[in-house]
Amino acid sequence: MERKITTGTGSAAIRKGGLIAFVLLVAFLAGCSVNYSFTGASISPRLETISVQYFQNNAPTSSPTLSQDLTENMQDVFEARTRLTLVSDIGDVNFEGEITDYRTQPVSVGADERASQERLTISVRVRFTNKVDPDNDFERTFSRHADYDADVGLDAVEAQLVEKIIDELIQDIFNYAFVNW
Repeated sequence: MERKITTGTGSAAIRKGGLIAFVLLVAFLAGCSVNYSFTGASISPRLETISVQYFQNNAPTSSPTLSQDLTENMQDVFEARTRLTLVSDIGDVNFEGEITDYRTQPVSVGADERASQERLTISVRVRFTNKVDPDNDFERTFSRHADYDADVGLDAVEAQLVEKIIDELIQDIFNYAFVNW
């Protein structure tokens, strides 16, 4: 009895067809007018530069380095998460604004009618302009908060809370500008 041995040319043809389809898909996506990144951002290939102006602190009270920390962190994050070049003048996309609120307030009251939890809230008014697609321009206030144990006091946790809130604000601003949330 003679056995017939197959070389699997059918599966090779399928692999070759799959490879061709993959190459065509990649070529198609590369030709699209919007670039996508692993951050989920969709940025027009016509955009080349980004700028973040100094965010002035107009809140009645606040941390003394809040403006500088917010501005510098925004610059670092936006430069790292996009292919855009950071410029000091006005870029193809520009972020500017001011810190409008920095406050603490009681969140929950304990049995002794004293606050057991406090909340630090920071609000930032952002004006975003896009020279290539002005339909994406916006002006909006972003707010974030963090709670802390009132017995500990704000002085003991303020630096950590401010850092956390700034990170969350920047993520919200990035998503609104580039991910279209």
